[in-house]
Amino acid sequence: MSSALPLTRNTLPLTEQTIAARLERLPNSRWHVIVTIILGVAIFFDSFDSLAIAYVLPPLIHAWHIAPAKIGGLISIANFGQALGALTMGWAAERYGRLPVARFAIGLFAVASLACAFTHNYDQLFVCRFLEGIGLGGEIPVASTYISEILRAERRGGRFLAYQMIFPAGLLGAGIGGAIMVPRFGWQSMFILGAVPAFVALFAQRYCPESPRWLAAKGRLSEADAIVNAIERIVSRNGAKPLPPVPDLALRPLGNKTRWQELFQGRYLSRTLLVWILWASAYIITYGLAGWIPTLYREVYHLPLQQALDYSIVGPAGNLIGSIICAFMIDWTGRRYWFTAAFFLTAASLVELWAFGSTTAFRMLLGYGFSQIWLGSVCMSIFLYTAEIYPTRMRALGVSWASFWLRLAATIGPLIVGFVLPRYGISGVFLTFSIFGFIGCIAAIFMIETRRRVLEEVSP
Repeated sequence: MSSALPLTRNTLPLTEQTIAARLERLPNSRWHVIVTIILGVAIFFDSFDSLAIAYVLPPLIHAWHIAPAKIGGLISIANFGQALGALTMGWAAERYGRLPVARFAIGLFAVASLACAFTHNYDQLFVCRFLEGIGLGGEIPVASTYISEILRAERRGGRFLAYQMIFPAGLLGAGIGGAIMVPRFGWQSMFILGAVPAFVALFAQRYCPESPRWLAAKGRLSEADAIVNAIERIVSRNGAKPLPPVPDLALRPLGNKTRWQELFQGRYLSRTLLVWILWASAYIITYGLAGWIPTLYREVYHLPLQQALDYSIVGPAGNLIGSIICAFMIDWTGRRYWFTAAFFLTAASLVELWAFGSTTAFRMLLGYGFSQIWLGSVCMSIFLYTAEIYPTRMRALGVSWASFWLRLAATIGPLIVGFVLPRYGISGVFLTFSIFGFIGCIAAIFMIETRRRVLEEVSP
């Protein structure tokens, strides 16, 4: 940012650059917090439900006599639905706006989650989990795109991750809820609770305006101007609290047409391929193991159901701890250094589990919990980084298509466990996933640094 433009808005030309500049000058405020909480509640229950199946499976395996070969399929089908949701709703968010698509995705997810609670056999649950996955896969990248577009460059990393921290909190909530609710109220209770986001969609419609950056990128400058005016009045308390001067971003004219081909052209080709590797590496480990962990404690170490569910809380707790550390540190370390170190520590932890740590359930608990501290921070901050490296005209598309690889990896990951476990044992499972950790570490070395840079500067 360079010299400041006059504060009087009427002296500014109405362009995409000035809309971005006016958003950049807004200090963090109560309005930002309210919008973040509204969308964050949806993220909480999305993450809650993404792990709910892990705590539902141990009793269902025995009640419905589910064969081992079908366990991985029940975990993976939701991830396949999420892959489709990410592809289709990312495109829809670029065409129709961030909020209408986010609300539709939340509603679909909530209805399908409620339907899961009333299924009576494997096939019915399989179909409902697929539909639930479409909503979940579409909502998270679109909401993350929206949040990144309303935050200013300074401390964007920490503030965005404060929002993303709700995701590991939801994972921990699923762990605690699974340990408490499943033995007492049955597996259906987990899916009923997952239907709560339907109410969030109604709140989002009332309190969250459309992204001004998206409107400006589409040439709808008058609408963007009206929304920024309203936000400025809220943040300034109708002028009682003076706002900082509007910065001159000194940016060249920006494009306003979304073309998916641009993801694979010019500077964006290398960025796209790199983040796809990062997403796939992180999430093939995350979902490959997370959905299986309670079942591994139960079937491999023969722990009682309650103890298996209690031990499983450690993984989500590690995710939350890592997310908190990352939120405080990533604007200081930068994205590249954090990702490189976190991937390396994840891979090293899995190698330790292969060599020594999987001999007993308690040693596995310690090693797996430590790995989740670092892996959880990557899974949370990768949304931030991906949103930063694409321009507004294709930001939702870039994030959603990258998250397609998350869903594809999450579909394959549980199947890898089902293949490796009977042949090479649990230690072989950890060695296999450590390879993906090292791949992610090598890829992270080539990341571009986005710390404290305006979005339009990083991605013209």
